[in-house]
Amino acid sequence: MNDDEEIIIPNDAIRFRVIANSNSVEDQTEKMIIKEKIEQEVYALINGANNTSEVRTLIQDNMEEIEAIVDTYQVPYTINYGNNYFPSKSYKGVMYPAGNYESLVITLGKGAGNNFWCVLFPPLCLLENSKQDVSDVDYQLYVKKLLSGF
Repeated sequence: MNDDEEIIIPNDAIRFRVIANSNSVEDQTEKMIIKEKIEQEVYALINGANNTSEVRTLIQDNMEEIEAIVDTYQVPYTINYGNNYFPSKSYKGVMYPAGNYESLVITLGKGAGNNFWCVLFPPLCLLENSKQDVSDVDYQLYVKKLLSGF
């Protein structure tokens, strides 16, 4: 892959973000637990979806199930599915620019802690969560290949 070859995340990608109440160990741990449970639920829902429109409908139609997962942790929260602001992120040589994006955002408590976010569709979250130690170049090539299918 050339150094000047830029990977562009599609404008119609759907992102996912969980913002912790604070940066305490407890709140950060809770954020990651909730993030993993929501990802499992959402990926089960959208498995087999072919485009952003299908994914959008599946998420919107199943917000009660998503809220029920967060409810089990008995923490104040808000959930927003819509156009939300995301900070920039660089991961394994892929730059995700800051901006407003279609997304599922869960804010826990005061939302004053560090956040987790990834691209939910196309399913880059799954790639980022892979337990395999993937080199930056391999990650970039995989992202390009995955995005070319969408």
